[in-house]
Amino acid sequence: MKKIELFERAIAEQAGSLKDLGINPTLFWAYRNSMEAGNEEINFEDVIWDYDIEEIVKTLKENGISGFTISSTFSSLIPTLAEFAKHGFQMAGLTEIRARYTDWQTGKAAVIPAIRMKAEEA
Repeated sequence: MKKIELFERAIAEQAGSLKDLGINPTLFWAYRNSMEAGNEEINFEDVIWDYDIEEIVKTLKENGISGFTISSTFSSLIPTLAEFAKHGFQMAGLTEIRARYTDWQTGKAAVIPAIRMKAEEA
């Protein structure tokens, strides 16, 4: 997974306030949880607030990240996908990602479905 240096610094320094560092917490936790799960792209497993999307997209683009996944099943997903589309990220099919929890049947990280999101080509 492509590293975001500001996030890596916040993790290493155990930053007390993400806001003071100018870090969007929704993106930060998706990044950190994705690293922990060993995914190749940032995966949003929790709610994405529509008011965060512009900042999320800006940070992704500034860091050369052109794709991510969404495995969250929250109820307002359709409006969230539409908001991402307004900011240049479109759905690009389905994929599977590793969850942060263990599948009790296999004893390994659960593999769950996710929506693949890709930046529109300029």
